[in-house]
Amino acid sequence: MQKTILIVDDEETIRQSLGGILVDEGYEVLMAESGERAVKIVEDELPNLVFLDIWLPGMDGLDTLKAIKSESPSACVVMMSGHGTIETAVKATKLGAFDFIEKPLSLEKVVLVVNHALDMLRLEEENKLLRQKLSREYELTGNSPPILELKEMISLVAPTNAWILIMGENGTGKELVARSIHRQSRRAGKPFIEVNCAAIPEDLIESELFGHERGAFTGATAKKRGKFDLAHEGTIFLDEVADMSLKAQAKILRILQEKKFERVGGTKLIPTDVRVLAATNKDLEKEMEEGRFRQDLFYRLNVIPLRIAPLRDRKEDIPLLVDRFLKDFSVKEGEPAKTMAPEVVALLTEHNWPGNVRELKNITERLFIMTPTNVIVAGDIPALFREIDPCLPDKPETFSDSYKEAKWKFEKRYIEKKLKEFDGNISRTAEAIGLERSNLHRKIKGYGLDGKSADGDA
Repeated sequence: MQKTILIVDDEETIRQSLGGILVDEGYEVLMAESGERAVKIVEDELPNLVFLDIWLPGMDGLDTLKAIKSESPSACVVMMSGHGTIETAVKATKLGAFDFIEKPLSLEKVVLVVNHALDMLRLEEENKLLRQKLSREYELTGNSPPILELKEMISLVAPTNAWILIMGENGTGKELVARSIHRQSRRAGKPFIEVNCAAIPEDLIESELFGHERGAFTGATAKKRGKFDLAHEGTIFLDEVADMSLKAQAKILRILQEKKFERVGGTKLIPTDVRVLAATNKDLEKEMEEGRFRQDLFYRLNVIPLRIAPLRDRKEDIPLLVDRFLKDFSVKEGEPAKTMAPEVVALLTEHNWPGNVRELKNITERLFIMTPTNVIVAGDIPALFREIDPCLPDKPETFSDSYKEAKWKFEKRYIEKKLKEFDGNISRTAEAIGLERSNLHRKIKGYGLDGKSADGDA
């Protein structure tokens, strides 16, 4: 995207000569003859860099610098003066000026300052992106068939510009999928902007999405760039898109169709180039039938649907997830690494996880924090997590530190629970848990449990 530079000087010859240099260097140039005009242009155009003369009629350069920084704190401003003093330069720097150059301007000096200023802005943006890429929180973990299929789909669709609708229950990792798509896309070097549609009040959603002009409403004391503006040339992720009001949905649909928007309180149409990823935990077809979601928006977003399987349908991923979480918590807390004994992983695998991966992560973190030893054993679970399994014994001391004894108790409780699910029917229970009927029958007798055969005989 072409960089924009604003030149503010009351002398037309200065504006034209400096503008000519910058145009030759490949920049888009805007010009203002006064401080008042410069502030208006900054409000409307948000230039990447401003060359600002100290001595201006009306609002002088330092007052203009204050106004620009008030309007756009991140603006990069270079002050110019033909008769500046060290005192003036220091004052300008304290007000937020990036640099101070003297007139007459030299070609070499101007190009050098521009390169330095834009390099600084680029490095700031790259640092933000690097922090995103280095974060392990956004990796998909698992080798189950549903996750392998999902990873394959992401690798296919990510390099395209297609819009994607991500569906799945709460806690399944919809944001992780969205970030994975962005990282593997051609827009990976550009912003990834997340919008939690469920968390934004209806009366503020337009301002959040499209930005607002100063004075657009009570409390709008400065101009604000919206999410679509910030996501330009990158990716915008509309999380829980079904939780938006119909009014907000209509405005989203308009921007997706026209690829332009107006800030709240503004009249200028601003073009935008964004890739849209949306996510929901709701059944959108049902939402449409009941009039809570626009059908035209659904078809606009649902170019490529991706569905994330709940954790109960990919339990073989639980050991990998637990291992990763334990390592992450060790780094985060600065504590020695911890591991889970096999019987604990078996208990976690038995649970159905209605809160999905998020619930598993929370439980693992609590175990990591609350367990004093470096190995989390079955005896550490009952006192803390009765919600995992109501069949767990009330007292943690009923679990032995002996792996053999803990395994024996777990297996007995597991079989007892499964028999109860199938009304004591040994044949159906054996089929459900993948054991030979004769093998299960021996275990039932060995544990002293009650069971019955298919015809009702013990």
